[in-house]
Amino acid sequence: MGLLSFRGGIHPPHAKKSTEELAIIKAVEPSVVAIPLRQHIGAPCEALVQKGDTVKVGQKIGETTSFVCAPVHSSVSGTVKEVVSKPTLGGADLCVVIENDGLNTPHESVKPKGDIESLSKEEILSIIKDAGIVGMGGAGFPTHVKLSPPPEKPIDVVILNGAECEPYLTADHRLMLETPEDVVEGLRAIMKSLGVTRGYIGIEDNKPNAIKIMTEAARAYGDIEVVGLHTKYPQGAEKQLIYACTQREVPSGGLPMDAGAVVNNVATAAAVGKVIKTGMPLIERVCTITGGAIAEPKNLMIKTGTYLNEIVEQCGGFKVAPGKIILGGPMMGLATDRLDIPSTKTTSGILCFDESEAKLPEEANCIKCGKCVEICPAFVQPAMLSAYALKDMYEQAEANHILDCIECGSCSFVCPAKRPLLHSIRVAKREILAQRRKGK
Repeated sequence: MGLLSFRGGIHPPHAKKSTEELAIIKAVEPSVVAIPLRQHIGAPCEALVQKGDTVKVGQKIGETTSFVCAPVHSSVSGTVKEVVSKPTLGGADLCVVIENDGLNTPHESVKPKGDIESLSKEEILSIIKDAGIVGMGGAGFPTHVKLSPPPEKPIDVVILNGAECEPYLTADHRLMLETPEDVVEGLRAIMKSLGVTRGYIGIEDNKPNAIKIMTEAARAYGDIEVVGLHTKYPQGAEKQLIYACTQREVPSGGLPMDAGAVVNNVATAAAVGKVIKTGMPLIERVCTITGGAIAEPKNLMIKTGTYLNEIVEQCGGFKVAPGKIILGGPMMGLATDRLDIPSTKTTSGILCFDESEAKLPEEANCIKCGKCVEICPAFVQPAMLSAYALKDMYEQAEANHILDCIECGSCSFVCPAKRPLLHSIRVAKREILAQRRKGK
């Protein structure tokens, strides 16, 4: 299969050279972790432990409270110091604070689950749910929910996103190079849970070594195909990846299941493969720490609940004062003004930009060039939607499909007038969804 792509998109600088050849290093054990009881889209978990309790690695400390929820497990062994609300990215959440005893004693429930051939579809789904696995590309959607489509939405293909199209990030790239077997085994498990006999692993062609290694790892399975993708942002977005691999279009307002597909990140698949092989739930992940302000960029395997300032210190700290700190990628990640917050299952990157990298361009008036429309991968009109948003004209914005925007930021990047189009669109989307919830 030749290189695949989608209509629209942009070509931002890759900025991956500082970490793409750096092997994953296991982070230093944190002395204390603060594990949020909400590390996913959906309802927060209910704490299963209290102050003074002794916990072990992999022990469930937060139980689900609704279907769209994922349990939370301890990433260390030790003693619960408190269960208290603490600052997290964008707000505050109830956290289980655990003092690490340094012994890494595994919980009794952590044991291999058997081989995929011997497990039923229902057993695989139960294992994924109990392990607290969520989308690790940044969204954090509970994986067991995604793998439970309604009967009227038949799924016939599973696609793994190995594009890692965001600049700077190399965590998924290194994961594919170093643990390809976990990715393939996870994909096989996901395919079996859905009763699917066709799977794709999509990887951008700026990662030829990953394409080669993943192809070798999947060679024994005729129902899995590694496909090369044109290097273009946002190649890893669900709808764009589905079109690139299958030529199917997700309808306006629809979900991937409406095109008969389920999309997961390669890190999510690796977590599935790991829990079946070892029994260890999702308690750690690979994170890229880089940017002009970081002294020693690294790819670290970090335990959930580790404070960000400790992670940065393991990378030599700041060589210059940071101008901006972003969790995730620079296009779709979220900025933070503090580092005394814990990492979560979705902390794929900590980008610490210096003043020159963080400098915002001066905004000017729209020149009606149409570039934002030309490159929009969601086929909406960003300039018009932004104008509606700035005038609080939410009904008009909704009528013009503002909710189809995938918030990739391509429009803001390409705009010659440097207008922050995505910012206003994002605010309008939140307001429209809030009004829907209120029944207006």
